[in-house]
Amino acid sequence: MTLRFFKSGFHKLWPPAMMTRGLLLLMLLLSSPLLAADFDKGVRAYKGNDYATALAELRPLAEQGHIAAQNMLGVMYDRGDGVQPNYVEGARWYRLAAEQGLAEAQYNLGLMYHGGDGVLQNYTEAVHWYRMAAERGFAKAQYNLGLMYYIGKGVPQDYTLAHMWGNLAQAQGADRANELVRILEIGMSSDQIATTQSMARRCRAQDYKNCS
Repeated sequence: MTLRFFKSGFHKLWPPAMMTRGLLLLMLLLSSPLLAADFDKGVRAYKGNDYATALAELRPLAEQGHIAAQNMLGVMYDRGDGVQPNYVEGARWYRLAAEQGLAEAQYNLGLMYHGGDGVLQNYTEAVHWYRMAAERGFAKAQYNLGLMYYIGKGVPQDYTLAHMWGNLAQAQGADRANELVRILEIGMSSDQIATTQSMARRCRAQDYKNCS
């Protein structure tokens, strides 16, 4: 089986419930009930394919710095939902949210650099943003980071780190991580496997920070 990156458009929008808990709590504390209501209305409209309403609700929020709205606006331009597809504009909105620390947006911006969509293709930058999201516990970014280590794109090839990040993604249910781990373990000794599993446990205990 050929290993594939998580990169399809429908992976780029995760529901708000899948934000990191600390960031979601911060947003709830800082956002007014009115802003929250507008965002929820925009999300409902988007899910109902009412893109005109979604755009009308989300754009003002995004322009005010609402990071989840910025990410969703990036998705709409990236996919062409209710607007003309525009990768440059999509990447711009992803970046605004990514630089404020939203893991989903960091992952999405990594995908843009990976594919050269709206930005110059740059595997080093892709790894940078995958890592930022991976360190916030974003499972798909952890898988993509592991795969970058496996194939040696944007980072020196390193099967140990590939296995560690694959383990972390696997533990969070990223389905393709199972295949990455399985392939890596074919060429690893039991001691090597035990070592990388220990690294993964330590990384998880450190809240995914300073792991590689």
